[in-house]
Amino acid sequence: MKSEALLQGLLAGVAGVAAMTLAEKVEQMITKRPNSYVPQHTLEHLLGLEEKPDNDARNWAMHWGQGILMGAVRGIMAEKGIRGPVGSFLFMNLRLLNDQTLENATGVGALPWTWPKDEQAIDLLHKGIYAFVTGAVADTLIDGPPTTPDEREGWTLGEKA
Repeated sequence: MKSEALLQGLLAGVAGVAAMTLAEKVEQMITKRPNSYVPQHTLEHLLGLEEKPDNDARNWAMHWGQGILMGAVRGIMAEKGIRGPVGSFLFMNLRLLNDQTLENATGVGALPWTWPKDEQAIDLLHKGIYAFVTGAVADTLIDGPPTTPDEREGWTLGEKA
């Protein structure tokens, strides 16, 4: 594993969390959904900090921090050949697992299947944006292994010539 892949993955994470945040803010303007402060309260529990009322600085620290740090994982994935849309789909699940593990292990969050269906869909949409943007940037910046198979020609339903 090269340290370059980790650093470039962090950069990809910055791009992914920026895209996710922009999408969240646009969605919130449309749906009028309020900010979630679950990231802040998760951070407070993880670090043993005194709980504060909803605090944007702590909330942003956890929101951006998780997104950036998880980008390093996507960087390693890209370097090892877990790339493209499938790599990004797998990474989306890692990001969801990371969020849910931290939020529920600290007692701050609720299991996602207990959420209203619209909140589940919104969370999946935002994490998908994060994962696919992070993946696209990581796959662009980081070379895969030399043993990655050559791309195959796609199949079609048409007649063969």
